[in-house]
Amino acid sequence: MLKGLYTAWTGMINEMNQMDVTTNNLANADTNGYKKEGATSESFRTHLAMKIKDSSEVGWRTKSLGDVSLGVKIGETYTNYDQGNFKVTDNKYDCAIDGNGFFAVSFTDKAGNTSVKYTRDGAFTVTADGYLRTKDGDYVLNQNGAMNGDPAVNNYVQLDPDQDFGINQAGFIYQNDQLVGQIGVVDFENYDFLSKYGENMYDLVDGGQAVQSDAVVKQGYIEGSNVNIVDEMLSMITISRAYESNQKMIQTFDGMLDKAVNQVGKL
Repeated sequence: MLKGLYTAWTGMINEMNQMDVTTNNLANADTNGYKKEGATSESFRTHLAMKIKDSSEVGWRTKSLGDVSLGVKIGETYTNYDQGNFKVTDNKYDCAIDGNGFFAVSFTDKAGNTSVKYTRDGAFTVTADGYLRTKDGDYVLNQNGAMNGDPAVNNYVQLDPDQDFGINQAGFIYQNDQLVGQIGVVDFENYDFLSKYGENMYDLVDGGQAVQSDAVVKQGYIEGSNVNIVDEMLSMITISRAYESNQKMIQTFDGMLDKAVNQVGKL
């Protein structure tokens, strides 16, 4: 009976984790380039219940009573890197990646440490001195800085802010028919080495390898989130019902324990 309480409790903990992931997806349904997450579940190792030290039968010996499940535990959280839908903005600073790849940016944290982060959000702006930056103020890196993971100033993308410009599918920036820079786009051999940093950016952890991307850059577009709101809402309903089922199990076991202690125990 107590094992039943524990099993129901582990189910509730797991559903709470599932709900956290789902609500986070919904909260980022309108975030540019956001990639939705999913949560997995694992079962605890099944144990074999044994009948031991029972001398009620002649010639007794240890007997198997069957398997006992100890409930469920939280598994891994994974990221779905499927491409989101494109939105036409007609803003010449906006860029979207069609295919596998990420923009590389030079990110400086509050402690002043600078490193390379990766994002699918191409809502860029240009500063008065011509540097291409993200909406959060991070500098966009060129192809050399993206491939080598070098956030140095000489790898920033810079153009003339007073002149019109165009960006082709390879990310090359042209002004007056002259090449002035290239937006860095890279891919990775194994996405398992990518970790979410926050602020819609990713880190490449130790062991990860950047490779050349075959994706194309589309100027005047923004990639939306790959979250399907209807699917996430249905998941929320399913998770809520599973949570309520585990609650009812605990209430049932609590009632059984109450009778066992307060009624049967008096006999």
